[in-house]
Amino acid sequence: MSGHSKWSTIKRKKGAKDAKRGASFSKAARLIEVAAKGGPDPDLNFKLKLAIAKAKELNVPNNNIDKAIKKGSGQDKEASSIEEITYEGLGPANVGVIIEAVTDNKNRTVSEIRHIFSKNGGNFGTSVAWQFESLGILQIPKSNDKEALELAIIDSGAIDFEDLGDYIEVHTKPKELDKVKTSLEQVGFKVESAVLGMVPKNKTTITDKSLAKKALNFLDVLEEHEDVSEIYSNLDIPEELLSEIS
Repeated sequence: MSGHSKWSTIKRKKGAKDAKRGASFSKAARLIEVAAKGGPDPDLNFKLKLAIAKAKELNVPNNNIDKAIKKGSGQDKEASSIEEITYEGLGPANVGVIIEAVTDNKNRTVSEIRHIFSKNGGNFGTSVAWQFESLGILQIPKSNDKEALELAIIDSGAIDFEDLGDYIEVHTKPKELDKVKTSLEQVGFKVESAVLGMVPKNKTTITDKSLAKKALNFLDVLEEHEDVSEIYSNLDIPEELLSEIS
């Protein structure tokens, strides 16, 4: 089989399905609330700036955004009880998974995430962070002038980039994300998304159809959980196999 799809590409291809469940208004607002604990000014709080940008991509109303900022930064009478927490583990076929969640009840959330792992034959709590690297991640639609885009990426100070079919994924040092994004936009390229995330150093490729289905189902169930804000995985599925089970 030729061609592979890593998890970030698979998520894009699932598109509308993810937009409906994994990128809800409430999740976006809670991410803003958590980020705002570092300060209410997005110009001084890059994490908040990214959270607001993500919310606006989802068309979250401005009053919802403002309310979340005030609650998270302590400007609201109602104190924020939302916390960030990260989980690790192995899913079906030993696929490495890092889960970021925002919750007001850590005991409930950890119990429910552990149950999802157990039910799907995974190993919750197994350390996999060493298999990933913290990076800035930008997604840029393909340009008609591929050479110009690649030169712009190199000039921007990015670490590397990868052609993933209908878009280019650019990696940066975490602190360089905003600088690289601005550099690319200044020379006319549209940055579809810019986030801080975990990029796998190596991929776990699944070529068995039933195992691939099981792994995708496991990740789908995780994404459906109301407290899960982001999932990073080293899952890799050959394109032809993915088209059979999508």
